[in-house]
Amino acid sequence: MVRTMSVFDALTVFHDVDSRPAALNMAIDEALLESVTQPTIRFYRWDHPALSFGYFGKAVEVEDYSSEREIVRRWTGGGIVFHGEDLTYSLVIPASDSAFGKSSMSIYKETHAAIRAALATTGKTSELAEDAFPRISESCFANPVRADVMLNGKKIAGAAQRRTRGGLLQQGSIQNVDLAPDFERSFAGQLSGFNWRERTIDSTLIDRAQQIAGEKYATVSWLRRR
Repeated sequence: MVRTMSVFDALTVFHDVDSRPAALNMAIDEALLESVTQPTIRFYRWDHPALSFGYFGKAVEVEDYSSEREIVRRWTGGGIVFHGEDLTYSLVIPASDSAFGKSSMSIYKETHAAIRAALATTGKTSELAEDAFPRISESCFANPVRADVMLNGKKIAGAAQRRTRGGLLQQGSIQNVDLAPDFERSFAGQLSGFNWRERTIDSTLIDRAQQIAGEKYATVSWLRRR
């Protein structure tokens, strides 16, 4: 059995609905980064095809998908991620938590080690990529990087980060693998030594996220800033 040391002393878990617009999904993650005082993970799925691309990406590289997918620019980096069949999560670590002092790569690797351990509980033997693979496209899942989760030679989990003075946001996607019904709880447990509590996103946070979305993620200027 794969074992991993917990990353956090405690963790707040949100299991969110799957019918929010892509811009609002990005804005909720930013609103969480603004407000949480404890490490927090939010899980959500998509009931419609969508595409997110990294902060440094170029809008021209994704415009051909606009007729078939809802497109949004992330605040985090990374490449193009196709959403619809994946499990998406956002991990927020406030600056007040000791884990914030770790390097970005350490957090990335420890998070993916937790995913690997959660998969192992259902008999799936995955591994972490030791090095980056040769870049072959702008698609995130076509280009494994160091510490991505690999299963049968295929990338199944990747993520991108944004660090501010207030905290760290990691947005990740898990795809190309069948997940057990309790995978989210197992993943959260691996991160926290099973010291986690589930909460519901309240209306105050949604109101703030809607404001952020209207000013940023849902605007043409943000989408086409590069």
